Amino acid sequence: MINGAHVILYSRDAEADRAFLRDVLGLPDVDAGHGWLIFKLPPAEVAAHPTDEEPRHEFYLMCDDIRATLDDLARKGVQVDAQVSDQGWGLLAAIRLPSGAELPIYQPRHPRATDL
Repeated sequence: MINGAHVILYSRDAEADRAFLRDVLGLPDVDAGHGWLIFKLPPAEVAAHPTDEEPRHEFYLMCDDIRATLDDLARKGVQVDAQVSDQGWGLLAAIRLPSGAELPIYQPRHPRATDL
Protein backbone atom coordinates (compact mmCIF):
# COMPACT_ATOMS: atom_id res chain seq x y z
CA MET A 1 0.00 0.00 0.00
CA ILE A 2 1.93 3.10 1.17
CA ASN A 3 5.54 2.63 0.11
CA GLY A 4 7.14 5.98 0.78
CA ALA A 5 6.77 9.69 1.40
CA HIS A 6 7.64 12.84 -0.54
CA VAL A 7 8.44 15.92 1.54
CA ILE A 8 8.64 19.40 -0.04
CA LEU A 9 10.55 22.17 1.69
CA TYR A 10 9.49 25.58 0.35
CA SER A 11 12.35 27.97 0.70
CA ARG A 12 13.31 31.56 -0.03
CA ASP A 13 16.78 30.27 -0.92
CA ALA A 14 16.14 26.93 -2.56
CA GLU A 15 19.60 26.71 -4.14
CA ALA A 16 21.24 27.01 -0.71
CA ASP A 17 18.86 24.45 0.77
CA ARG A 18 19.53 22.05 -2.10
CA ALA A 19 23.28 22.47 -1.60
CA PHE A 20 22.84 21.79 2.12
CA LEU A 21 20.83 18.62 1.47
CA ARG A 22 23.38 17.41 -1.08
CA ASP A 23 26.69 18.63 0.37
CA VAL A 24 26.13 18.82 4.12
CA LEU A 25 23.72 15.95 4.67
CA GLY A 26 25.18 13.93 1.81
CA LEU A 27 21.80 13.00 0.33
CA PRO A 28 21.95 11.53 -3.20
CA ASP A 29 19.67 13.25 -5.71
CA VAL A 30 17.97 12.93 -9.08
CA ASP A 31 17.10 15.77 -11.44
CA ALA A 32 13.36 15.67 -12.09
CA GLY A 33 13.90 18.14 -14.92
CA HIS A 34 15.07 21.74 -15.26
CA GLY A 35 17.31 21.51 -12.18
CA TRP A 36 14.58 20.35 -9.80
CA LEU A 37 16.48 18.01 -7.50
CA ILE A 38 14.80 15.28 -5.48
CA PHE A 39 16.82 13.84 -2.61
CA LYS A 40 16.85 10.28 -1.36
CA LEU A 41 15.88 9.69 2.24
CA PRO A 42 15.73 6.34 3.91
CA PRO A 43 12.86 5.47 3.12
CA ALA A 44 11.49 8.81 1.79
CA GLU A 45 12.43 11.79 -0.41
CA VAL A 46 12.88 15.52 0.25
CA ALA A 47 13.04 18.39 -2.25
CA ALA A 48 13.56 22.14 -1.78
CA HIS A 49 11.26 24.32 -3.90
CA PRO A 50 11.68 28.11 -4.14
CA THR A 51 8.96 30.45 -2.89
CA ASP A 52 8.39 34.15 -2.46
CA GLU A 53 5.74 33.32 0.14
CA GLU A 54 6.26 32.27 3.74
CA PRO A 55 8.32 29.07 3.89
CA ARG A 56 6.20 26.02 4.63
CA HIS A 57 6.33 22.25 4.49
CA GLU A 58 4.03 19.77 2.81
CA PHE A 59 3.80 16.04 3.34
CA TYR A 60 2.58 13.57 0.73
CA LEU A 61 2.24 9.83 0.94
CA MET A 62 3.37 7.93 -2.17
CA CYS A 63 2.14 4.65 -3.61
CA ASP A 64 2.61 2.51 -6.71
CA ASP A 65 -1.09 2.30 -7.64
CA ILE A 66 -3.23 5.23 -6.47
CA ARG A 67 -6.59 3.71 -7.35
CA ALA A 68 -5.89 0.37 -5.65
CA THR A 69 -4.50 2.16 -2.61
CA LEU A 70 -7.53 4.46 -2.31
CA ASP A 71 -9.88 1.49 -2.73
CA ASP A 72 -8.03 -0.36 0.04
CA LEU A 73 -8.09 2.68 2.33
CA ALA A 74 -11.80 3.25 1.66
CA ARG A 75 -12.53 -0.37 2.60
CA LYS A 76 -10.83 0.41 5.91
CA GLY A 77 -13.11 3.38 6.49
CA VAL A 78 -10.76 6.13 5.35
CA GLN A 79 -12.52 9.11 3.76
CA VAL A 80 -11.23 10.10 0.31
CA ASP A 81 -11.45 13.92 0.18
CA ALA A 82 -10.07 14.57 -3.29
CA GLN A 83 -10.52 12.13 -6.14
CA VAL A 84 -7.61 11.25 -8.41
CA SER A 85 -6.44 14.11 -10.64
CA ASP A 86 -3.67 13.97 -13.22
CA GLN A 87 -1.04 16.57 -12.34
CA GLY A 88 1.44 15.53 -15.02
CA TRP A 89 4.12 14.72 -12.45
CA GLY A 90 1.77 12.17 -10.88
CA LEU A 91 -1.77 11.09 -10.03
CA LEU A 92 -2.86 13.05 -6.97
CA ALA A 93 -5.66 12.49 -4.46
CA ALA A 94 -6.22 13.24 -0.79
CA ILE A 95 -7.55 11.41 2.22
CA ARG A 96 -8.93 12.77 5.49
CA LEU A 97 -7.13 12.01 8.75
CA PRO A 98 -9.09 11.32 11.93
CA SER A 99 -8.12 14.80 13.16
CA GLY A 100 -9.89 16.33 10.16
CA ALA A 101 -6.71 17.31 8.34
CA GLU A 102 -6.35 16.49 4.67
CA LEU A 103 -3.39 14.32 3.65
CA PRO A 104 -2.35 14.21 -0.01
CA ILE A 105 -1.37 10.90 -1.56
CA TYR A 106 -0.02 10.35 -5.03
CA GLN A 107 1.32 7.92 -7.57
CA PRO A 108 4.47 9.60 -8.89
CA ARG A 109 5.44 9.80 -12.55
CA HIS A 110 8.59 11.83 -11.95
CA PRO A 111 12.02 10.24 -11.39
CA ARG A 112 12.15 8.91 -7.83
CA ALA A 113 15.21 9.43 -5.66
CA THR A 114 14.27 6.19 -3.85
CA ASP A 115 15.33 4.38 -7.03
CA LEU A 116 18.96 5.48 -6.58
